[in-house]
Amino acid sequence: MSHRLAAALAAAGLVTAIAATPASAAPDRHGDKTLGRLAADTHRYFGSATDNPEFSDTAYLGILGSEFNSTTAGNALKWYATEPQQGVFDFTQGDQVLDFARRHHMSFRAHTLVWHNQLPDWLNNGTFTADQLRAILKKHITTVARYYKGKVYSWDVVNEAFNEDGTYRDTIFYRTLGPGYIADALRWAHQADPHAKLYLNDYNIEAIGPKSDAYYNLVKSLKAQHVPIDGVGFQGHLALQYGYPETLQQNLRRFADLGLDVAVTELDIRMYLPADATKLATQADWYARVTKACLAVRRCVGITVWDYTDKYSWIPAVFQGEGAALPYDENLQPKPAYAAIRDALRSAGGR
Repeated sequence: MSHRLAAALAAAGLVTAIAATPASAAPDRHGDKTLGRLAADTHRYFGSATDNPEFSDTAYLGILGSEFNSTTAGNALKWYATEPQQGVFDFTQGDQVLDFARRHHMSFRAHTLVWHNQLPDWLNNGTFTADQLRAILKKHITTVARYYKGKVYSWDVVNEAFNEDGTYRDTIFYRTLGPGYIADALRWAHQADPHAKLYLNDYNIEAIGPKSDAYYNLVKSLKAQHVPIDGVGFQGHLALQYGYPETLQQNLRRFADLGLDVAVTELDIRMYLPADATKLATQADWYARVTKACLAVRRCVGITVWDYTDKYSWIPAVFQGEGAALPYDENLQPKPAYAAIRDALRSAGGR
């Protein structure tokens, strides 16, 4: 285990999530170690996102709690859920996911403090001066991060700040406060929870290009200003029709060389339906390649799939005619991708 990861998890009281097999974990159906245990043997985590409506599915929860050693709340910590009315905070949903993680000795990635989507109506529809919005943003970050102080491994502090061409996304925060809102958000989060790892997180930055270059330059600037930042999250929402991001490993390494942790934070690999043996084989190969890319970079601390089963995937509702993106199918049965991930982890030392 890297000293940084161990220290962060120990500070959060979650070091067992990486260092040892969860007490609830059992050998998988193949008579081998779980993905979480295999990842722990490489000093990393392998996690799955989850969402509160899924907590009524006992079979689903059984796999989630035993197969993985990390989790992320898919929606429970977004602004609309945590501050539905201005100044009125609600942590019920976030606590439900966190409590599950702690009972199963899983580390917890907290997602997300600042994002332009899934904002409450009072914020979306409000008319605020720069001073007013800055105060609102500071209070939100401070209140939420302080509530979970010592309970989470990391925060995705700012999510999806750039456009595809590397320009800043035109959000309520950028439009009103300018690009400095990112540094401010990181500072406020650090003040509220000094031990949590602080990340910037985005999609389509897996390969080297204008968008990932923008993050690279931003991170260099932030570090030069001594702004607290610990990592960059590469979401990993991939699609077979667009090709594999061949420069992923090189890209992870260049960010790590800046003194950052890196992680694959929302991995799924979608395809046009129906799925067939050829597509599933390609998908499995991609899951293995992403896993190996992370394993090849010392400061790549882990991988999270954006829920582990097609039963609860967000893809079909957003991308018409696409799906089958995850390592387990809709019946909670492992697909070729599951075996490919397991084999990649096992070959790296998790035997």
